[in-house]
Amino acid sequence: MTRTIAFLPLFALACSTSDTPAQSEKVGTDQVVVKDTLIAEGEKHFKTLKKLTFGGDNAEAYWSFGGDRLVFQSNNPAWGESCDQIYVFNPFTDDLKAGPPKKISINGGRTTCSYFLPGDSLVLFGSTHVDNAACPAHPERRSDGKYVWPIYPSFDIHVSDLQGNIRRQLTNTPGYDAEATVSPKGDRIVFTSMRDGDMDLYTMNIDGSDVKRVTNTLGYDGGAFFSPDGTKLLWRASRMKTPEEEAEYRQLLKEGLVMPTNMELYVANADGSEAKKITDLGQANWAPFWHHSGKKIIFASNHTAKRGFPFTLYLINVDGTGLEQVSFSDQFDAFPVFSPDGKYLVFSSNRANGGTRETNLFLAEWQD
Repeated sequence: MTRTIAFLPLFALACSTSDTPAQSEKVGTDQVVVKDTLIAEGEKHFKTLKKLTFGGDNAEAYWSFGGDRLVFQSNNPAWGESCDQIYVFNPFTDDLKAGPPKKISINGGRTTCSYFLPGDSLVLFGSTHVDNAACPAHPERRSDGKYVWPIYPSFDIHVSDLQGNIRRQLTNTPGYDAEATVSPKGDRIVFTSMRDGDMDLYTMNIDGSDVKRVTNTLGYDGGAFFSPDGTKLLWRASRMKTPEEEAEYRQLLKEGLVMPTNMELYVANADGSEAKKITDLGQANWAPFWHHSGKKIIFASNHTAKRGFPFTLYLINVDGTGLEQVSFSDQFDAFPVFSPDGKYLVFSSNRANGGTRETNLFLAEWQD
C-alpha cells in the first residue's frame, strides 16, 4: 500500500549515473574524484545512483524473479493518471523520460502492491476495479488533524499477465485484501486482510488455496515479506499501549481507516510462530525488506525526526542489533527493495525533484 507518511548490475557509466551534472573535486595534482550528485554525503552503500522516474508519485517497486524487471505503482498526471496504477519496465534499458512504461492495470479502480509470480509472466496486485472502475475517493482531511490511511473494503487481490489480462481473482471476502507479496521459494503468498475483523496477516498458496491466518494481536499488521529462504516473515505493525489507544484504533477501523504514525518491525516464522519485535525506536518504522543475506533488514524510519519528517533508510540485524543509517538525503527515502542477487537497491525518494512534491524511483548499485 503506497503511502508517504506525514505528507505524503547498474550499467557502469564513464562518469555519472545522475540526471544532473557530476561534480569534480581535485584531490591531488593528477587525480580527480567524480561525485554522483544524486548520492548524499555519507551514503557509502550506494556505488552509483540512477533516477528512474520523472514526475508524479512512484513507489513500491518490486523485482522480477529474474532480476531484470520492476513492477511498481504510480500516479503520474503526465501518463494520464489520477489514481494509483500498476506498471512494469526494465530499469537497466528502459528510458521513462522518453515515455511511460507498460501499464498492467487496465481495468480501472485504484491498484496497489504489485508483485511478480514465479516465471515472471504474471503479477499480482490489489485492485478495487471489480466494485467500481472509478477511482475511490480519498478521505477528507480530518478536523482533529490526525494522519490516516484509507482501508478500501473493495480491495481484492488479482493475478494479471503482463498485457493486463486478469487471469484469476485470489481473494473474494468482505473487507480489505491487499499488500500481497510472494515467497522467493515461489510456493506461498503473504497478504493483509480484514476478513476476521482486524488488519492481520494471512498466507495462501499461489493459486489462492489453503489460506492461513498468521497474526492474532490487535493492531495493524501489514507490508509483509518472506525471507530469502522462505522460512520467516518480516512486517510492520502497530500495537496499542492503552485502552484509549485501543478504542481509537477500533473506531478508525469502523470508519475504514488506520493511523500509521506509530509502527515497529516484527519477524516471525512463516507460520506466524515465535513472533519478535525487532525495533523499539518510536514513531513510524516501516517499509522493511530483507537484505539478500537474510541476516539484515533495510527499512524506512522517522524515529529521529522531531516533526515526523524526514524519512531515512536504515539497516538492522535480524535480532534488532547493529542499527546503521543508510540514506542521508534529509528527504523522504522509503520502500527499499533489494534485487534477488543483492547487487541493486531500488527505493522511492523526494530527492532531486526540483522542490516539488514528486516521489520518484531510484536505482542504486549496492556495496556492502
